[in-house]
Amino acid sequence: MKEFQYTINDENGIHARPAGILVKEIKGFESSFTVWKGDKSCDMKKLMKLMGMGIKKGDTITVKVEGPDEEAAAEAAQKAFESNF
Repeated sequence: MKEFQYTINDENGIHARPAGILVKEIKGFESSFTVWKGDKSCDMKKLMKLMGMGIKKGDTITVKVEGPDEEAAAEAAQKAFESNF
């Protein structure tokens, strides 16, 4: 399992357009992606659940990636967060 933390910098937090880009980026991987904010979590491949987490600017999230391609998957997810949020 790979894990990283990221602090959201986007003024609008995790919202529709960049969240859609993120989901498209990670759907190509076999690994599972889970995002945690405090004690709440969701499958990052589920756009509506991801947006429903209420993640705002300044929130620090934890992303856990697990599966056969987790190394590349975690790297891609981290880059997607850096580019979009």
